[in-house]
Amino acid sequence: MPLITSAGVGSGLDLESIISATLAAEDTPKLNAFAKKEETLQVELSSLGEIKSAMSKLQDTIEKLADPDSFNKRIANITQPSSDDGDLISVTPTKDITPGNFKIEVLELAQGSRATSNDAVPPLFTSTDDVVSASGGTLSFAAGDKSFDLTLDAGATLADLRDAINDSDDNFGVTANIINTGTESKLVLTSNVSGSGNDLVITNDNAELDNVSTVANAGGAGGIGIAAGNEAKDAKIKVDGIEITNDTNTFKNAVQDMTIVAKRQSIDGETAKLAVEYDKSSVTKLVDELIANYNNLIGQIGLQTRVGKPLNGDSTIRSFDSQLVNTLSTELTDAGPFSSIFDIGLGVKKDGYLEKSSLVRSLNEAMDENFDDIGKAFSGENGLAKKFESLLDNYVDSNGIMKQRENSLNAQLDELEDDVINHEYRMESLESRLRKQYSGLDVLLAQMQSTQSYLSAQLSSLPGFTKSK
Repeated sequence: MPLITSAGVGSGLDLESIISATLAAEDTPKLNAFAKKEETLQVELSSLGEIKSAMSKLQDTIEKLADPDSFNKRIANITQPSSDDGDLISVTPTKDITPGNFKIEVLELAQGSRATSNDAVPPLFTSTDDVVSASGGTLSFAAGDKSFDLTLDAGATLADLRDAINDSDDNFGVTANIINTGTESKLVLTSNVSGSGNDLVITNDNAELDNVSTVANAGGAGGIGIAAGNEAKDAKIKVDGIEITNDTNTFKNAVQDMTIVAKRQSIDGETAKLAVEYDKSSVTKLVDELIANYNNLIGQIGLQTRVGKPLNGDSTIRSFDSQLVNTLSTELTDAGPFSSIFDIGLGVKKDGYLEKSSLVRSLNEAMDENFDDIGKAFSGENGLAKKFESLLDNYVDSNGIMKQRENSLNAQLDELEDDVINHEYRMESLESRLRKQYSGLDVLLAQMQSTQSYLSAQLSSLPGFTKSK
């Protein structure tokens, strides 16, 4: 507390010590009580936070288990041919595919067409600087259902044409290159539009551009042609001996609900072996996560409610713990042969912790025998995850019970802060009163001492007055 003045100067008494002792006697017990209450509230808030955090982790896992898609995943195990030529195929299954085994052979890869300047005497172009059109014009490119137009300026060269094609924003996938043989410059155009019948077709609106077109302005062949073997063609694969044709190397639903991508052509009839299975590993991982986070929550509840802890005997936590055990023991319905967690390979130890168990059947056995029902046991309308979701939402959500408890404790901390401020104000008022009171005493004593000194001086000057020794 700041001192207003130095008491006792007039009287010589140690009034500052008296004031300090009086204030301390009033202030210290209160401050100790405030500190103890704040510590208790903070520890309780921290304990609730630890349990709430454990609840949230379990809630995250439960949300995954409550999602039917978590049990609809499929994995494709591919055994590629034993060669050094790279993978033959890649595969992406969907959740709806039926597990099975397949052999896949790639007969032919899809390709786009390739158009090249025709052989001519004299050559059509001897240099990249040769002009393709003195007056300019428009070239129209088409392949399949794709097309774009390109307008050339007067005097455009072969190099200008190449750059204009490659730089066009409307280009659907035509690449232009120039090959110099030493005596001529050949224009080579490659289309990425694959599939039989999707050859690149180039027309023009100016006969000067016939040498860079596949079709002349007046009809007939232009100066660019597609040689045998350079036509656009389909991809072909065999699945279990059944031939399938597609205009690209990506086969969607050749096997229903699966996408197969041909990577290269088979050599000597080699095949890739494909096994589509339920993704049991991801389910096992989720169940392991459930066990870990459930046990973490049980451990936190046990730790934070021990004797001497602020949540010891707490009714909220005791009620939640009871509901947690009841939910885990709920009878499962509409889940085939699974009527309890024991049927799906889980168990509860004596100390309340969850574990994998094989007393009835192991988790792997349950998945092997009835994988679809495992999903229903967790994510079905009456499944375990759905019941846990309801319980945890009630406690963890933004307006849940745990948040309400935290708000209540924080409100008490705010009130305690106000109490400390009010107490400090009262102590300042008390000090002010004490100083006023002791100031009056100090002045009175000083006056009395002054009077005493005056009287002593007067008496000592009287005849016959003897000062006592």
